[in-house]
Amino acid sequence: MNDIEVCAMTRTASVGFRGYIGSRVYLCGEFPQNVQNMIIRNYCQKHGLTYLLSATEYAMPGCYMILEEVVNTIDTVQGIAMFSIFMLPTSPKVRHKIYTKLLKAGRECHFALEDMSIRSEANIQMAEDILRLNQIAAKSVVLG
Repeated sequence: MNDIEVCAMTRTASVGFRGYIGSRVYLCGEFPQNVQNMIIRNYCQKHGLTYLLSATEYAMPGCYMILEEVVNTIDTVQGIAMFSIFMLPTSPKVRHKIYTKLLKAGRECHFALEDMSIRSEANIQMAEDILRLNQIAAKSVVLG
């Protein structure tokens, strides 16, 4: 193997899981960024995953620009290690686009706070059920 081939392999190697944290309040609560990173790091250690530096979402409500960038460059990593499932976009349609892109690329998405992951269609259904149940619970508290 020559130097050019080694360099090309290094650039395209997909080793590790990109962390994804936020700087706003999510349904799971408000956690400082250093705590979010610590929880992701511990989750990755527990599951034998290589943890890569986290991308941090902007604080604007409803903004998912950084998540979009992480998903659009998913071929450079093994997957995403999110702090919480509640950091996913609120729109089911947008979430399904993310799930489809990840699974088509053979990648995974992990949620450290909930200690769960999406690796298959069955996992997607479980994640969606959790998000729907949370919406129902929130509505019942408001209507309560």
